[in-house]
Amino acid sequence: MSTVNIPRLDLDTYINGTADERKQFSEDIGKAFNETGFVTITNHGLSKQLINKLYEDVKALFALPDEVKQKYEIPGLAGQRGYTGKSKETAKGFKTPDLKEFWQIGQTVTDDEALKAQYPENVVVSELPDFNTTTINIYKKLEAAGKHLLRAIAVYLELPEDYFDDKVHNGNSILRTLHYFPITNPDAVPDDAVRAGAHEDINLITLLIGASADGLEVLTRDNTWFPVKAHGEDLVVNVGDMLQRLTNNKLKSTTHRVVNPPRELMGFSRYSVPFFLHPKSDMDLTSLESCIDGEHPKLYTDITAGEYLDERLREIGLKM
Repeated sequence: MSTVNIPRLDLDTYINGTADERKQFSEDIGKAFNETGFVTITNHGLSKQLINKLYEDVKALFALPDEVKQKYEIPGLAGQRGYTGKSKETAKGFKTPDLKEFWQIGQTVTDDEALKAQYPENVVVSELPDFNTTTINIYKKLEAAGKHLLRAIAVYLELPEDYFDDKVHNGNSILRTLHYFPITNPDAVPDDAVRAGAHEDINLITLLIGASADGLEVLTRDNTWFPVKAHGEDLVVNVGDMLQRLTNNKLKSTTHRVVNPPRELMGFSRYSVPFFLHPKSDMDLTSLESCIDGEHPKLYTDITAGEYLDERLREIGLKM
């Protein structure tokens, strides 16, 4: 337990703090991302009222009949917009699909017609107008918080504070609303079926708005699983593989999973809402020279964010 550094940090001290407070925030988030890849964040710009409304709308979405949800499952989009049905995504290296269904909302571009044409339109739920407006509001607020966090990370990496700004402006970020559905007949579920198999995220950083139940665990350096629990409305933020590649493993994309609940709780749903902060597809993920030296040789081949995303979507079964 003592080896797990998942600090609780106040984002307002970076946005509005003194020079010393801002520097300390960068050091704290950098140290945690170097050691475990996870932090929890408070004062992130989302009110308790808005978070409660989000979960109310998410529950309403997944309570719709399967035949209604399935009409929003769009072939050829690799799950990047709209609905993805139950047991469609499989963690890399696993054969049994995760016990979940989800809905994804993407970027809305207003100032770049060429880039706008590259992104599919978001899918609108005609039955639930509040869901559409709430999730777009959440998307914008998490994107703004994520940009501040990346500025703090840039400072830690001794890069210009605005290093990531132009790379994530109109980035291919995704807001995912997740439903880990009830397991009504545990004996019929394969032994290796879990709510989310052990995996690392694809993107730069992930911002997770709590969850309706426990289950999130991270793999520690001594190869044990450690439960991650946010305080109330805190965000759980972790490093994704793109940032790990960029920093040549200086910042850790930590393996994590969502385990099944105890048998007596399997009949209950679990909901969560992660925001996967992606750059634009043309961002170069070539490892920073400042993160390569004699003790830390270059570990990764050069690749763009778009090429890497495509590769990973194929690995997890969302793209053929």
